[in-house]
Amino acid sequence: MKLGLQLGYWGAQPPANAHELVTAAEKEGFDAVFAAESWGSDAFTPLAWWGSSTEQVRLGTSVVQISARTPTSCAMHALTLDHLSGGRHILGLGVSGPQVVEGWYGQPFSKPLARTREYVSVIRDVLARDTPVTNPGPHFPLPYTGPGATGLGKPLKPITHPLRADIPIWLGAEGPKNIALTAEIADGWLAIYYSPRLAPMYNEWLDEGFARPGARRTRDDFDIAATCQVVVTDDRAATIAGMKPVTALYVGGMGTPELNFHAQVYRRMGYGDVVDEVTELFRSGRKDEAAEAIPDEMITETMIVGDLGEVREGVRRWEDAGVTMLLVSCRDAEHVKQLAAAVLH
Repeated sequence: MKLGLQLGYWGAQPPANAHELVTAAEKEGFDAVFAAESWGSDAFTPLAWWGSSTEQVRLGTSVVQISARTPTSCAMHALTLDHLSGGRHILGLGVSGPQVVEGWYGQPFSKPLARTREYVSVIRDVLARDTPVTNPGPHFPLPYTGPGATGLGKPLKPITHPLRADIPIWLGAEGPKNIALTAEIADGWLAIYYSPRLAPMYNEWLDEGFARPGARRTRDDFDIAATCQVVVTDDRAATIAGMKPVTALYVGGMGTPELNFHAQVYRRMGYGDVVDEVTELFRSGRKDEAAEAIPDEMITETMIVGDLGEVREGVRRWEDAGVTMLLVSCRDAEHVKQLAAAVLH
């Protein structure tokens, strides 16, 4: 099992101790450090800034939103960071949701699977640098010939030669069709709210993608990086209780009542009634009650909490389910060291 440090996206201000966390992660043998974005900080710049003081740890995005940049622009970011880091970049991509895509980026959210497939294809063509890049569309046509076009656009290939044509592309995916697509066209799956109990269901979706003609990977060389809070504690009950407000936010407050991808994941786990109750409470302003409505097992399904022995047993369970990396958040350097001792050493 590998560990990835999830720095996430910024709140109102940049995190004060990110450099300390990144330095500790490299020292303690973490495989990768990841940054994210929502509608504030971007994911690439923090990796370039904090990653410049590292030599071995990989630098990944988890995730960058495909509506934030054209695929050629995203490829430029990726090849630049890959050069600066000496070939340590992992490009993690995700579609986000309609509130962000249409409300922040001013782009249509429809056909997310088709957009993802086309987006990844263009990026791979840019990184291959075999010929000038063209794409018939319909989502990212190159050259552009639609309304307002001058007719002067010409196919191009990057001036800068990519350090690697095969920069790993991992996709954030939650639903069955998206996970199958990930297995077909990507090098890894960024899983959120992963549950080892449901591994047979995930494997069925993954196997569908692996079996498609032209699939890029097989299960043997495909990464599954799962977001998982790992907490070593002797007070398991209090720790679980402290995690419920955040889960209530994502289950009850993200997206819209009609379309919340995180809530759909928990419905597939069998918590449909809980999701309905939490959503109603959260959206009526009763956030404390929403957190209290979440049962303990809904937390422990997707996180590893307990004393050292329980944590190590949990890590083995996740590894047996097919997970190759745990994406963890850490408070400080001591927390990084603690998790490395529990999981890696």
